[in-house]
Amino acid sequence: MTTTRLPSFSRMLRLTRPNREDAIAFAILSGLAVLVFRAAEGAVAPLSSLNLEPVTLAPVHLPYYALRTVLRMFAALLASTVFTLVVATLAARSRHAGRLIVPALDILQSVPILGFLTFTVTFFMNLFPGNVLGVELASVFAIFTSQAWNMAFSFYQSLRSVPGDLEEVCQGFALSPVRRFLRLDLPFATPALVWNAMMSMSGGWFFVVASEAITVGNTTATLPGIGSYLAMAIQQQNFHAVGWAVGTMALVILAYDQLFFRPIVAWADRFRFEQTASTDAPQSWFHDLLRRTRLLPVVLAPLATLGRLLLALEPRARRQRVVVDGASNPWLERLWQAGVWLGVIAALGWTGHYVLTSLTLQDMAQALGDAVITMVRVIVLIVLASLIWVPLGVMIGLRPRLAERVQPIAQFLAAFPANVLFPFAVIAIVRFGLAPDVWLSPLMILGTQWYILFNVIAGASAIPNDLREAAGMFGVRGWQWWRQVALPGIFPYYITGALTASGGSWNASIVAEVVTWGDHHLRAHGLGAYIADATTAGNYPQVALGIAVMSLFVLGFNRLVWRPLYAFGERRLRL
Repeated sequence: MTTTRLPSFSRMLRLTRPNREDAIAFAILSGLAVLVFRAAEGAVAPLSSLNLEPVTLAPVHLPYYALRTVLRMFAALLASTVFTLVVATLAARSRHAGRLIVPALDILQSVPILGFLTFTVTFFMNLFPGNVLGVELASVFAIFTSQAWNMAFSFYQSLRSVPGDLEEVCQGFALSPVRRFLRLDLPFATPALVWNAMMSMSGGWFFVVASEAITVGNTTATLPGIGSYLAMAIQQQNFHAVGWAVGTMALVILAYDQLFFRPIVAWADRFRFEQTASTDAPQSWFHDLLRRTRLLPVVLAPLATLGRLLLALEPRARRQRVVVDGASNPWLERLWQAGVWLGVIAALGWTGHYVLTSLTLQDMAQALGDAVITMVRVIVLIVLASLIWVPLGVMIGLRPRLAERVQPIAQFLAAFPANVLFPFAVIAIVRFGLAPDVWLSPLMILGTQWYILFNVIAGASAIPNDLREAAGMFGVRGWQWWRQVALPGIFPYYITGALTASGGSWNASIVAEVVTWGDHHLRAHGLGAYIADATTAGNYPQVALGIAVMSLFVLGFNRLVWRPLYAFGERRLRL
């Protein structure tokens, strides 16, 4: 008996003996852990430390500032992922919940980040009085509001476009909701979710400047970070400091692209829905390094065992039970609709009473007129961005090797703070006497056009390889290929990107329609300028009116345009 067990025992020792890849992975992961702990120390320091060590423009502090900023952004990304998995799944699988969640997401993505900070800073600071952690949580929440909605819409769209044959397989095996989520929903939506997580991470840089300078009443708490450094550099008109900040951003984006996002893209490629293997899969040196380690699988084995144990304890669904949400009881359906409408009427009544008692009809007419102007800008910019990025996104998404090269560049361009370009726009407009109503408009979409590109790349990369091979065998080329293969394949993803880009453009109008550099102040007509002027004047009723009108326009546009296109994609363009 001893002779039969020794070979297996020795083989196990040989397989788990550390190799060179284990040493390299240990060095990298331990170094990252040390950096995280170093940044976390400053996040739990006393609040007085912010005054003792104020933010300066000395470049020597930029590595530490970058570390603090990246920790906040990854904390917000983690919160956004959890939010997405819970809320988007509930919206996609429950018709009743979807009727509330989807419009709520439409409204939330249109609320400016300053609106969130106004109501949440005091709450978070009261949770940890006298400690930096309260301000840190407020900053993380502000970044979260710039990441979560895009990821939630992407995951919701993926779940709504699951192929019908896979749905039938789940019903045939009577999978419970948990098993269905783990075996079908999550794997199917992972590739698109990864690309949108990258976009959300990059889009968060646009709001870092606002999220790292927290103001409560007459007190301003400036957190150490690249955003606060960049804000100070712009305020002091220090081009050298702006250059240092942008260079540091580029290095940081390259680092977390190589160590985090590119390995996840390579790992997520296994979940692509296709019947033939891809001939050109994404590559990642760090992903390959982790796969060649021997100790890491042993360390992670208890987590996998725990997951299998939880699935084993979870009861299986009965085959006989077929649930159609709300269809079994029409009275319950009517009661639910009545409750929703009563809530909407009550909210509109309360808002109308507040507006009518605080503002005049002239204020409301001005806000509505400015909203129409901003809406025209958003529509024109989305059309122009679509004409540029849809063809390029398809070309990149169909070529994984090209996507590897473009991915860090696209992430940097998406993360590049549009605020840095505002001074150059002001100088050019003043120098050549250009019209601010026209030439300030592109600033609105500088940070949001990338939602279209990243979603189109995700959609193109998700087109099944067998479908592409069949199109090639039948000689489908040119416009016919675009009409029958490319556009149907990317359509649901494009709608997600365009919807998020339009909502982000409305949000960005607040900072893009009123631009300042030194003594030069430029203003374009629009709802963003209306809200910005009201905020500067401290006219909170006008701020509330502007945000309400913006939410109303975004919600109406989404319900009248984007949602019907969503339904068309689900009905006619599912694989």
